[in-house]
Amino acid sequence: MTSAGKLTTKAIAVIVIVAMLGAVGLSPVIMVFFFGVILVIWIVARHTQTREVERIFDFYVAADAILREEERRWYGFEIAEVIEQGECLLETMPDAPPLNYYVLGALYNRLGNHQATVEYLSRLVEDERNDEAHRTVPSPQLRRYVTMLRQIEYHPSTAPQTLAAVRSLERARLKTAGRLLLESRSMMESEAKLTSGIEPAEVREAPQHTEMRFTASTPLSAISPPPPISTVLHDVYPEETTAGN
Repeated sequence: MTSAGKLTTKAIAVIVIVAMLGAVGLSPVIMVFFFGVILVIWIVARHTQTREVERIFDFYVAADAILREEERRWYGFEIAEVIEQGECLLETMPDAPPLNYYVLGALYNRLGNHQATVEYLSRLVEDERNDEAHRTVPSPQLRRYVTMLRQIEYHPSTAPQTLAAVRSLERARLKTAGRLLLESRSMMESEAKLTSGIEPAEVREAPQHTEMRFTASTPLSAISPPPPISTVLHDVYPEETTAGN
């Protein structure tokens, strides 16, 4: 159904509802208030939905700047914030565009996280269900994304930076997705071999220092005084003592 057909259908539905409310006897003031509230809710919902799709394209623009401009020195927290933005989109969109998986894998590869790189790129390269041709039953979010993407493609002047980012990422996906997946798996295997080849360091027991122990001191009451010097001389020189007498 075209946009004009959808608009005509909505107009007919509004007319039917107004006629039914008039037949019930509802006052025109209440009807105007009722439709005003509905219109505000509809506008807010449409704005929220449009903003959700715009966040996807904002993510593409930020990621393309990091992946394309390799001469710039990006801080790790900058890349991590863009990754967090892309992963939040995966949580809110049940069937996110396949390009999201490539972008997240390439960003993780830029950080050197090969495990996360393999996780995302394997979904894209090895799982056919994540290919665009197999998305035959889209969610409302994916349908809105595709609609806005086609509008940008048909009218490039409306968002030239966004269109350039999408085109750049799509070209990089075709050229490097498989290579990055193989390289990351190779790096993971090398790290696993290095980890398994390291022998655990021998635990050296510290020498046990034996503490010198001393016996308790003898109490003073148990110590007998030495004999007098005259007694000692008498025992040593008994004959000389007798002769002198």
